[in-house]
Amino acid sequence: MKLKLSLLAVLAVALIAVFLFIHLGPNWDYALPRRLKKVLAIVITGGAIAYSTMIFQTITNNRILTPSIIGLDSLYMLIQTFVVFAFGSMSLPSTNKHLNFFISVALMIAFVAVLYKLLFKKEGRNLYFLLLIGLVLGTLFGSMSTFMQVLIDPNEFLIVQGKMFASFNNVNTDLLVISIIIIALIAIYATRLSKYLDVMSLGKEHAVNLGIPYDYVVKRMLVIVAILIAVSTALVGPITFLGLLVVNVAYPFMRTYRHSYLIPGAMLISIIALVGGQLIVERVFSFETTISVIINFVGGAYFLYLLLREKKA
Repeated sequence: MKLKLSLLAVLAVALIAVFLFIHLGPNWDYALPRRLKKVLAIVITGGAIAYSTMIFQTITNNRILTPSIIGLDSLYMLIQTFVVFAFGSMSLPSTNKHLNFFISVALMIAFVAVLYKLLFKKEGRNLYFLLLIGLVLGTLFGSMSTFMQVLIDPNEFLIVQGKMFASFNNVNTDLLVISIIIIALIAIYATRLSKYLDVMSLGKEHAVNLGIPYDYVVKRMLVIVAILIAVSTALVGPITFLGLLVVNVAYPFMRTYRHSYLIPGAMLISIIALVGGQLIVERVFSFETTISVIINFVGGAYFLYLLLREKKA
């Protein structure tokens, strides 16, 4: 396992080095800091999405689910669309990236907190009921966003359209620092619960029989997932299928049930995918597309493959 993690780490470092220094040119003092900022955003975003998806699939005991099923991606787009629809593209919530970031993160976390509070208030409400409600609300948010996008001015729609796809090209340095602090604090807290993941992957019944405080762990893990997805989405935009793709690649590659290897493996694969995708966007497509389009295309195709494989099984 350690050899496989080492190989992934070497590949990730090699791709990052290529990304940083390829065609650097004489103006390296200008280009290198911008590329370093992109790499840092890729590392924290890729790591957060991979980690959150891995623990989400573990607590749901389902390998074809992603945290986006709760509806956070759709809520993010609803927030961005509503800001432009209600206040205009030149309003303070739209032009001020710091304010927009905090509004997006706060509303997404508040939505999940209210959802969890209402659904877990009564006994007998299981996790799949939560996922069903999240899926319905996500569809509702998407419909509301589309309705407002039809009504707004076409020029302002271009502003909203730019928020539909993840981008690492214009990441604000201050927001990057804030995101790192939030994710680091969440990661420290999550280490207290990570010891339960190997047993929880066996399913609820086995976990409870082996003495795991199942409901306690699930509720707190879902909060961790929500915060990580909210921060990464507000920072760079939605990347729906990234987590599904990298986690399902990590399982057969690592060939282990131990999350102490699966989680870093998935995080490294995520970084490799994002750095490689960004290289393709910049060097092959000359910025004519975005990395989320490539990731979602590959991830969507892989998702269909997983569904067909499950059906045959």
